[in-house]
Amino acid sequence: MKPVYVFCSLAGFSSLTALSHEKPNIIFVLCDDMGWGDLACYGQQYIHTPNIDRLASQGMQFMQAYSGSPVSAPSRASLMTGQHTGHCEIRGNKEYWSFNNTIQYGNNTDFALVGQHPLDPNHIVLPEIMKDHGYATGQFGKWAGGYEGSASTPDKRGVDEFYGPICQFQAHAYYPNFLNKFSKADGDTATTRQLLEENIKHDFYGSDYFNRPQYSADLIHQHALEWLDKQTSDQPFYGLFTYTLPHAELVQPEDSILIAYKKQFREDKSFGGSEGSWYHAISNVHAEFAGMITRLDAYVGEIMAKLEGKGLSDNTILIFSSDNGPHEEGGADPTFFNRDGVLRGLKRSCHEGGIRVPFIVRWPGHVPAGVKNNHPIAFWDIMPTFCQIVGDEDYVSKYQKSETDYFDGISFLPTLTGDDANQESHEYLYWEFNETDQIAVRKENWKLIVKKGICDLYDLETDIHEDNNVAAQHPDKIAELVAIIKEAHTPNENFSVTLPE
Repeated sequence: MKPVYVFCSLAGFSSLTALSHEKPNIIFVLCDDMGWGDLACYGQQYIHTPNIDRLASQGMQFMQAYSGSPVSAPSRASLMTGQHTGHCEIRGNKEYWSFNNTIQYGNNTDFALVGQHPLDPNHIVLPEIMKDHGYATGQFGKWAGGYEGSASTPDKRGVDEFYGPICQFQAHAYYPNFLNKFSKADGDTATTRQLLEENIKHDFYGSDYFNRPQYSADLIHQHALEWLDKQTSDQPFYGLFTYTLPHAELVQPEDSILIAYKKQFREDKSFGGSEGSWYHAISNVHAEFAGMITRLDAYVGEIMAKLEGKGLSDNTILIFSSDNGPHEEGGADPTFFNRDGVLRGLKRSCHEGGIRVPFIVRWPGHVPAGVKNNHPIAFWDIMPTFCQIVGDEDYVSKYQKSETDYFDGISFLPTLTGDDANQESHEYLYWEFNETDQIAVRKENWKLIVKKGICDLYDLETDIHEDNNVAAQHPDKIAELVAIIKEAHTPNENFSVTLPE
């Protein structure tokens, strides 16, 4: 039976109280392809997000937070490794396929082996660090850190319990043939496929697809809540909830959320799909997209309610963010929703709209409530921040395997706790992305974009939309930022970009 979510916010919570000295729990909700302007608290006018807005009112809302990359796999790798994409092993959505080896699920043929380029097994990742510090660890949703059977699957990287798609390509479908599972508590020794038996009774392609009853986003969320329900105050826990919403395809159960948006968008558009595509033809594009974000908002509300009901809210850091900017796949219409807000660019672009993301942190008694903060942070700062939170100030010397085993982040815990005087700032922020052959460097308010080796320069202080290329007026600044690229970039045979001369 499909769950039905009500189209409303949940009740308010009690006032903040002082925390004990025990290690805080951490829940990081990372959604998929949500743009900086997709939430009401960031200016969205069409989409209702009461729970995430309430989370922002109870915590700190970052206005200059950056993802690790303009696409999924390298962005998540940056979060996991504390590295920017000039150093990280994963720098694009490189996939591994087995076209000649397939599995039959009912009448549906699926690939026997599929997944992304693996995380470097010789570089430590966040779940492993949290395990070192006594945390129970769970991840629910996209993995995107290695293909099935590779050296980097959840069971091999410090995750106690996992449920979701190993491969992000498989995550493109919300009514898939299978999901992946690993549970140390169940005695699992490896991550395996879990067949969705009710789904495979219906064909994957064509109209019969919409008769499939097992909606992956709901299944992933239910497993996350079940894991959360098993957590107690006896052991700290770290959960990374990598929900696939609101990524295409644009499809979901016909419940109160979708019905409400169909009424709101009476004059909607349709998407025709294409023969053999994983993105099916749909009507009500705007209603479907808005509904997916509000469905995600309902998930966040249920997480907040679960923590409160278990008495764990006061000692749990709850973080919400997105892996990159907004998408156009599956018929999505970012122009209609003004999804880049005041920012230029979409997913796959190193302009601000492709990499600047919503980022909200609630930590009662530590993080001041209702604050909008302009300190620039990036995904590679998450590892050092978590290490400082758990009392590991010397994590680099502990975990670094060699001089080229880079750690690029700076803890933003001082900013989180209002200690701005002791907050260290980055000399620069760096991104590279091979699929569109782009590089970006931000130093202070200067932003260099390199496209196929050609340099554009923008002053974000006066030109946040990156409309006015001032490269010709500032050759010295160009030279300075190009020198940073040559410092930050390390060659990677799997992901090449054109460096500027």
